[in-house]
Amino acid sequence: MPLPPLWSPRLLSLLRIIVGLGFVQHGCSKFFGIPPFPMPLNPLLTVAGVLELGGGALILVGLFTRPVAFVLSGMSAAAYFIAHFPKSVFPAANGGEAAMLYCFVFLYLAAAGAGPISLDARRSRM
Repeated sequence: MPLPPLWSPRLLSLLRIIVGLGFVQHGCSKFFGIPPFPMPLNPLLTVAGVLELGGGALILVGLFTRPVAFVLSGMSAAAYFIAHFPKSVFPAANGGEAAMLYCFVFLYLAAAGAGPISLDARRSRM
């Protein structure tokens, strides 16, 4: 039995929150070592960490969701093609599944917005 259509907006918000938490975790790993990041930071990884931490936090609370998600989608695509694609064409073999999924989830959020449980929704009601 399919979920009722009334659930779609709330599930959009839930997807955004979970993805934001996951992205914040990547930034925390780079800057705070929680969980430990496996390599030293270089300038490119530092920029990625700032986008993951700051952008992930904005996605988490649903503030400026569309533009932030668009930027993070591009960052995730770049991460995939710079760090993973050279190892193999196949995401399952090159370790790039998360980057690929983040890219398309963020692209969806850029189009769909934050959902009803967000600061964007609260701001639009004011």
